[in-house]
Amino acid sequence: MAEVQGTCDARFDGVRRALSSSLDSGADVGASVAVYLHGEPVVDIWGGFVDEARSAPWERDTLTNVWSTTKTMTFLCALMLADRGQLDFHAPVATYWPEFAQAGKAAIEVRHIMGHTAGLSGWDVLIDPPELLADWEFCTSALAAQKPWWEPGTASGYHSLTQGFLIGEVVRRIAGTTIGAFFAEEVAKPLGADFFIGLPESEDARVSNVIPPPLMDLESLGLPELMVKTLGNPPLDGNLALHEWWRRAEIPAANGHGNARSVAAIQSVIAGRGESGGVRLLSAAGTDPIFEEQANGTDLVMGMPTRFGMGYGLGNAEIPLGPRGCRWGGFGGSVIRIDQEAGLAVSYVMNRMEAGGEGDPRGETIVRETHQALA
Repeated sequence: MAEVQGTCDARFDGVRRALSSSLDSGADVGASVAVYLHGEPVVDIWGGFVDEARSAPWERDTLTNVWSTTKTMTFLCALMLADRGQLDFHAPVATYWPEFAQAGKAAIEVRHIMGHTAGLSGWDVLIDPPELLADWEFCTSALAAQKPWWEPGTASGYHSLTQGFLIGEVVRRIAGTTIGAFFAEEVAKPLGADFFIGLPESEDARVSNVIPPPLMDLESLGLPELMVKTLGNPPLDGNLALHEWWRRAEIPAANGHGNARSVAAIQSVIAGRGESGGVRLLSAAGTDPIFEEQANGTDLVMGMPTRFGMGYGLGNAEIPLGPRGCRWGGFGGSVIRIDQEAGLAVSYVMNRMEAGGEGDPRGETIVRETHQALA
């Protein structure tokens, strides 16, 4: 079996075996797994290599792009502002960002952008070259000027890239700083967590580049128009993460860099109802909005049954969670699963990306083994 480094409580040995098996089979090249229980790490393991050539081992502090798992960091920033009374999820977005009221959007509420129901899952303007994603003013101004693609509040349509800009601009208007800077100072620093929205050049040597899946031609697959419009502008391409401009930019829905330890450490704040490891970022009631259902049905972009709370995905028939459970994951396979009733946060982060979206068996196996250990 492939060697796995780190620490793992004996009762979670099934989790260690699962990671080792995945590395051994080649399903994973390099990966990390972390489990936090009541704010304390009970699993913190890693193994494999930083690249397909196996030129160097995945180390304790190796970082990689976690894609949409980044969204959970963005949600936490918004929750903190709401908990401080500076942000009202039920207020119009234009309360904080007046320019957003253009094109009939004056009534769109903050909860609509949190729950993917704002009708702004992509851009009308062409994002070409993709480097335009690094231009914050361009991306946010285009969304402010744009008409919704469907009636806001009526259904979810996964805002794969736009959600980070929408929430991030609201945070910027309130806090007076970028969401990457707010996150670094208000979240990562007090928790001592190794996660970045906008990676400093000083951290490049620790990065394991993702190993992207083949690029899909969405139009040739005969997919729904809304999915193609959302995921095809710019094309959903794992190779974006290999570019320096992508690392330096703040793309709060997709370009966060971290590892399983940092993801689980931060999201254990949610598992602990605002507190983890002696650090409190939210009041005890500050996480309650997460569980206010915002959408429940077939997502207009992903084409699958999805249930959203305030940002986070909630349980449904396809992915059952407890009443105080929430989740999300990233393009290619990274996972974060949270259970407040158990005080549990489980994360899996890897470099080899799978082409599929939800339900990557590698992360699901880690989650299943964790729950079996607790049972």
